[in-house]
Amino acid sequence: MAAKVYPNAVVHRADEPVTVTGEGPLVLTVWKKSLLFNCYGFTVYDSTGNLVFRVDNYTAGTKAEIVLMDTSGRSLLTIRRKRLSLLDNWNVYEGESSVNPLFTVSKNVNLLNTKSLAHVTTPGSKTKKTIYEIEGSYTQRCCFVYDDKRQCVAEIKRKEAVGGVRFGGDVFRLVVKSDEIDPSVAMALVVVLDQMFL
Repeated sequence: MAAKVYPNAVVHRADEPVTVTGEGPLVLTVWKKSLLFNCYGFTVYDSTGNLVFRVDNYTAGTKAEIVLMDTSGRSLLTIRRKRLSLLDNWNVYEGESSVNPLFTVSKNVNLLNTKSLAHVTTPGSKTKKTIYEIEGSYTQRCCFVYDDKRQCVAEIKRKEAVGGVRFGGDVFRLVVKSDEIDPSVAMALVVVLDQMFL
């Protein structure tokens, strides 16, 4: 019997926020595939197999703008590549807004810190405060998101099917370990890492 990526056809209700509970971390299955025919993107399921988030793009490759949606197609976060920037920087906005980004994700260019992939900062201030640091290897699906106190708040790791058989790199887990990071923000970081390390 082949392992299924998504066990249920039920969708998560859009009016119920996806959160980390006291029962343990929120484990999401991320499938690098759009639900729409001829689209590229992501489909994200919770541990019971219900659809939680989706990303649908009509063109392959790096995009200047990507929208993270809930199950009903409502825009949760819009991810835009920062224009006229020498570095690989992305701004993340609430909904479909294009003003006042919530945070900025910048690819690490410090050759002395090879563990770091990217850092997430508050925008606008001259002394940009680091909110999260992302370390590991996105291509190996082994990443850790640390908050400003160096606590691991989220993790990207390979998904194993029953019997220890591994899925390919297009199916992996996003584990949200703390209520210090919103699951939609954690998923937005996955989308940005995918653009940075395609």
